[in-house]
Amino acid sequence: MRAGRGGAESVHDLSDGPTPRTSEVERSGEPLVIAADEDLVVRAFARGRVLCGAPPCAARFSVRSAIPVGRGLGSSGAAIAAGLILGVRSCGSDPRALWPAIVAAGVALEGHPDNVVAALHGGATLGVPLSDGTTAVLELDVHPSLAWAVAWPRAPLATSEARRALPRHVPFEDAVENPRRLALLLRGLASGEERWLAEGSHDRLHERYRLPLIPGAAEALAAARAAGAWVATISGAGSGLVACGPADRCSRFGAALVNGLGPGARGGPVAFVPAGVPLP
Repeated sequence: MRAGRGGAESVHDLSDGPTPRTSEVERSGEPLVIAADEDLVVRAFARGRVLCGAPPCAARFSVRSAIPVGRGLGSSGAAIAAGLILGVRSCGSDPRALWPAIVAAGVALEGHPDNVVAALHGGATLGVPLSDGTTAVLELDVHPSLAWAVAWPRAPLATSEARRALPRHVPFEDAVENPRRLALLLRGLASGEERWLAEGSHDRLHERYRLPLIPGAAEALAAARAAGAWVATISGAGSGLVACGPADRCSRFGAALVNGLGPGARGGPVAFVPAGVPLP
């Protein structure tokens, strides 16, 4: 299953053999110690079956993911998207016929639309909860001249810890400035113009409070900008970082992002994936 930010979560149901009494999950890539019944793939799989009117069932799963966990790069959204689609397909149903319900279930499982909507739809999306309880999904234009890089340190950062770093109240001028910057950022993504991207990525609501939680992050972001990135910021809640700029500089600012985080950091250029989960 493709996810936003160029990662991938691939899930295969291995239930052709004897059905286990409880779900089993085999993972490759970065280890994740979690009980199967708490695993997001398993929970989303069960929810996908419920959307089709079928009861949850035990199954064996083999999961491969290129997305590191706990780095703000959308691993949870990709896991939920993969599990939901697999659950629907296990019932013989077409996910396209249940798409609004799938999106709603994904948002409910994750608690917000930011990552799961990107994983389901692909590309650049803006998920906005509406007053009627539904989620509007806006698909945004991204100029083809732009390229992307990510980096993450050895240590993850729990979302709960990152949220505790935020103040309960912010100055009024900060609260009104971020929406202005968002308008510039959206224009920059669509046009590929340096001025709008650079000005639009200035954040006053979370970056200053979370940077101290990620050793080397401030230096890494500065190094990426010096190497040619037009945008360099924390990805999600962290500890991952993301940078964007012209394609011919991507290798340089991607390397600067990784090197700035110090020993054990990983990352580099990533592909922008305009399509979401593959559907039949």
